[in-house]
Amino acid sequence: MKKRAILILLFVMLFSAQAFAQSTTYIVRSGDTMWKIASRNQVGVSELISANPQIRNANLIYPGQKLTIPTVTTAAQEDEVIRLVNVERSRQGLQTLAKNWELCRVARYKSADMANKGYFSHTSPTYGSPFKMMETFGIRFSSAGENIAYGQRSPQEVMNGWMNSPGHRSNILSPSYTQIGVGLARNSSGVLYWTQMFIKPL
Repeated sequence: MKKRAILILLFVMLFSAQAFAQSTTYIVRSGDTMWKIASRNQVGVSELISANPQIRNANLIYPGQKLTIPTVTTAAQEDEVIRLVNVERSRQGLQTLAKNWELCRVARYKSADMANKGYFSHTSPTYGSPFKMMETFGIRFSSAGENIAYGQRSPQEVMNGWMNSPGHRSNILSPSYTQIGVGLARNSSGVLYWTQMFIKPL
C-alpha cells in the first residue's frame, strides 16, 4: 500500500509539471494556508506544492512569501467542451451543467493516465473505476458518469463523436446530472485524450 501511494504521488508530480506549464505569482497573506490558496485559485494542493519546491514545509507559510500558482494549459479547450455540452442540453430543454473545477482536475488526471500509460478504458490501472477515482479524490455524488475519447483534434470534433454515439449522448443529455468536469491530456506523440465526468453531488 505504501509503495502504491508513493507511485501515485510520483505520477501526480510528473503530471503537474506536464499540465501546469504556465504560472502566475501569488503573495501569501495573513491567514493563508496552502489549502486556502489552492482552493481560491482552483488548483490541487499537490500541484501547488509541486510548483513551489522552495517551500520546505507546506504547513508553514508566511505573509509576504511568493508562491507560483500553476495555470492549466488545456483549460480553454476543456471549457469549450463544457460550453458545447450546455448548448446541446439547452436545445433539449435541459438544465445546463455547472463546471466543477475539482471534477475537471480528476478528469484531467484520468486523461493523463490514459495518455501516459497507453490504454483506453473506463477502468484505470492506477485509479480503478471512474466512481472509485472520484471518491478517492474526495468527490461525493449520488449519481455519476464518464465519457472518454482519444484522437479527436478539437472540442467540436470530440463532441461530434460523443453526440453520434448513443451511450455517450445519453450521458451528455442525462437529466440526472448537475455538474461536469472535463480533462484533456496529450501523449508523447501528440494524440489528445479527452475525459468528461458528470455528477449530481450529494
